[in-house]
Amino acid sequence: MRRAASIATTLSAFCAAAVLAACGSPAAAPATSSPPAATASPSPSAATSAAVTVPAGWKTFTTSDGTLAFDYPESWTIKDPADEPAEGGIAVDLVSDYGKTMASLRTNMVAGAECPEKFPFMMYDSEPVPALAQGGVIPRFVYEGRSDPASSDPAGSLTLAYGITSEPEPTGDAACPISHFFTWPPSGAIFGGAYNPFDTTPGGPTHVDTPEVYKDTTEYKYVKQAITSLRPAGKQ
Repeated sequence: MRRAASIATTLSAFCAAAVLAACGSPAAAPATSSPPAATASPSPSAATSAAVTVPAGWKTFTTSDGTLAFDYPESWTIKDPADEPAEGGIAVDLVSDYGKTMASLRTNMVAGAECPEKFPFMMYDSEPVPALAQGGVIPRFVYEGRSDPASSDPAGSLTLAYGITSEPEPTGDAACPISHFFTWPPSGAIFGGAYNPFDTTPGGPTHVDTPEVYKDTTEYKYVKQAITSLRPAGKQ
């Protein structure tokens, strides 16, 4: 029997994606129009029963085990299964209209992230996701970065990622490596991805070269709205 997958192993793939260098220079930012508005997130106590309004032009995906659901743009697609899931879990990728994996959802993950060293950190965005509250703890969607002052390679000195975490927000000037893991029965889950300012995926929008400007792009707004729409599907 397969053991539940390690959260550290899967997260390392997310973080690695953010620092892979590609040929070409980043250009102007893509369009910055906002995604369709959705209803406010439900309170933790009403998370499984409150009605959810899907934004106009968006679809809703429900996991094959019937436990979770999220909304996504009509032009984006779902890859299910994205790879071999953990025992009893699911493995789903959210893919953009030009073929880029924007976020990965994995369940039945085992917390195994370590903190061998702390790095300067940047927090660009943070928003609670009350629909996923467990044991009185409300996880957060975060978009954050870590820099490595010891690296002389611009592509390897900065890691940028977004996703849901149950960890408290870092304080001070340094933080552990990025670990986007949130508590979800029976152990934990991840739903997030990485931003690589050096990415030049064919057919994709011309990316910007700063994480602050990427936050204002349509692509970021869409993936954030998709991730923060994750909720119980009422079949647990």
